[in-house]
Amino acid sequence: MRDGLLVLPESIDLGDITVRDGLQALEHFFSTDQKLRLAEELILSGFQHVELTNFGHPKYLPQFADAEVLLDRLFDSERVGHLLRQNGGTVTVTAVTINERAVDRALDYKARRGHGPDILLQMVSTDPLHHKVNSGTTLDDYWAMTERCTAKAAQAGMAMCGTVSTIWGSPLADRQTTLDTAIEFARRYLELGAAYIEHADHDGSADPARVYDYFRRVLDPARLGEFADPKFHLAHFHSTRGMGLANYLAALQAGVRRFESTLSGVGGQPANIVDGRLVGGTGAYYHAAHSLCGLVGTEDFVIMAEAMGIRTGIDIERLLGTGRLFRDEFLAFTQADVEVWAERVSELTGLAATRIEGARGLGDLREAELAAAAERLAVAHEQPIESARQSVEGLLRTIFDLRSRGAWAPSRAETLDSGLPPSPHLMKYLRRG
Repeated sequence: MRDGLLVLPESIDLGDITVRDGLQALEHFFSTDQKLRLAEELILSGFQHVELTNFGHPKYLPQFADAEVLLDRLFDSERVGHLLRQNGGTVTVTAVTINERAVDRALDYKARRGHGPDILLQMVSTDPLHHKVNSGTTLDDYWAMTERCTAKAAQAGMAMCGTVSTIWGSPLADRQTTLDTAIEFARRYLELGAAYIEHADHDGSADPARVYDYFRRVLDPARLGEFADPKFHLAHFHSTRGMGLANYLAALQAGVRRFESTLSGVGGQPANIVDGRLVGGTGAYYHAAHSLCGLVGTEDFVIMAEAMGIRTGIDIERLLGTGRLFRDEFLAFTQADVEVWAERVSELTGLAATRIEGARGLGDLREAELAAAAERLAVAHEQPIESARQSVEGLLRTIFDLRSRGAWAPSRAETLDSGLPPSPHLMKYLRRG
């Protein structure tokens, strides 16, 4: 703070990751057409960085089975293809490549097609348990893999983003973590050749005081030397506990200038149920309120920044239109969706679809029905009966919740309903209304 005023930058660098991180958490398969349309609208709204897809195995992440097709269509898009960096424009595209197989898929794709993601993304967790669950490897093995992958990506003309997760805490067994470990992981990524670090609070464990403390350390040349430059550091916060915007403000005050967010504040851990079918995902959900584990909402963060006089480079009116499109069309859970879910859950469990549609909650179903459904699922999927019972209840609870709220996830973009605040920096938009 200087002379009683917040110290704010003139501008920030903001990317949107709705098409990847946002959609992966929703328990629905969005078509390639829908994903392309959303990516196009975000680019036309002014975003210079979009995270588009994940090259992980479709068995566990079926939401991204169309990774190559989606990339092809974006690069060939008449609306925005010319705006992409590899087509002579300025917009960069990121794809997640958690393991070496995914990196090799991305490299093979570019070799065959002549275009591909500008940036690949890998991730380590400061909590070894979370890292093992998320990646399937130990930290030592992962670092060795990342060194190989970063070198291979560089040879193919791709940059590597190194993500550091569980910085402020882990969702597994309430494990606390140390900030110094995260700083050392960031240094290690950068020394291996990562283009920048995504400092990630994937489950909303952070609070503003610790965020400020952490980034002041990260941006201290005495600790990171040449890597203390803000260009190497990006903040990624989820708002599971409602502190996302406050955490972004704390990061701003500490000197961070790069951020990412999602429309309506959606996103988070990949869904383990998609359209009424059980999928791999990354295992059990970290939080009971899975639909409330998304990132900071793009709409609200852009408006907060612009209201404070910080330039984002985003067309506000177009962004809000894209936000409404996403909220009203993409997030809507319709009667047709209810019928699809009921039919598919019926196939898995043996419960009649009409029985599922007519129930308001688990309490409306008899114990004998639930027990029979669990036994059927246990036999079909070769699961222990206890796990099968949890799966049955999870499927049913999910359809009841979705039907009740009428959306794949609630929109947490307050600006879409409340309008713009009366900031002097936003008066030109207010006068148009």
